[in-house]
Amino acid sequence: MTIMKVIVCGGAGYIGSHVVRELIRTKRYEVVVLDNLSAGHKESVPEGIPLEVGDVRDKVFLNSVFAKHKPQGLFHLCASISVGESVKDPLAYYENNVSGTVTLLQAMIKHDVKYFVFSSTAAVFGYPERSPVQDDDKQIPINPYGETKLAVETLLKWVEQAHSLKYVCLRYFNACGADETGEIGEDHADETHLIPLILQVPLGKRQKIFIFGDDYNTHDGTCIRDYVHVTDIANAHSMYIFNWMVIIYAVEHLAKTGKSEKFNLGSGQGYTVKEIVDAARKVTGHAIPAEIKERRAGDPDSLIAASTKAESVLGWKRKYQKVEDIVATAWKWHTTHPNGYETKK
Repeated sequence: MTIMKVIVCGGAGYIGSHVVRELIRTKRYEVVVLDNLSAGHKESVPEGIPLEVGDVRDKVFLNSVFAKHKPQGLFHLCASISVGESVKDPLAYYENNVSGTVTLLQAMIKHDVKYFVFSSTAAVFGYPERSPVQDDDKQIPINPYGETKLAVETLLKWVEQAHSLKYVCLRYFNACGADETGEIGEDHADETHLIPLILQVPLGKRQKIFIFGDDYNTHDGTCIRDYVHVTDIANAHSMYIFNWMVIIYAVEHLAKTGKSEKFNLGSGQGYTVKEIVDAARKVTGHAIPAEIKERRAGDPDSLIAASTKAESVLGWKRKYQKVEDIVATAWKWHTTHPNGYETKK
């Protein structure tokens, strides 16, 4: 069995740490984690996995890591991801998300690393023309975060032409949940994601959850989003069922076909904010009071992915079909790690 050596940039972060776990579980990859730990956590990196602490914008650091480890493929998951923050400080987002990727690609080309898997986002679509959103639908981002991701997607097309680098862009919709073991999960300094914010109420960290807008064109007036389990994004592994993770599929797709691609990764179904709150009430047994606030600017009524291309081309299959099951894994993580990686009960 051939072992491929790969670097996971951002491998100490939320999604990146789940990707690392799934890569290890296949026993087909030798993994190195690269992270500056600005948002990631060294505690999420499994024992025995090399952790190179540094920034993708640092050319000297990158060249030393590539020369030391000699990877064949690379996963790029280290980016600034807050939409609101990107609006307030677009220069910082372009510096990290775009300039950082340029520096990373330069190092890859210099060290002849041919396979690149890019963590993109549903935000490249802006206000979608239809729902579910197809992989080739028009991309008109409505915030700097989405623009930076689209800029990289566009850049990769030209880099491939010039340097024969092969890439896959994976556009995540709403990643959520946690690894079934409860050992790793979501831990952000300034939390903005809906499910962990809701769970802060039964954890006693906030009195109620705010729902921003109840006058959207949906069946209960609140926004509809596509929630996909983080381990499904990294594709589920259990004692009884083993499915190749989609990112592994992506690398093998590149190695076998030499064809660069872009894929939506979502569940194909949507839930309103109120439905997610209700699911959390059911899972936790807590009343979870909610208060309606004014809409936030830039929130589309509905954003759901069509993932048929990933399913047909990559063979991607989701394990988690019910939102209550997704919330339950997040609840397991947060109850055993109420302060994230800082403290365990």
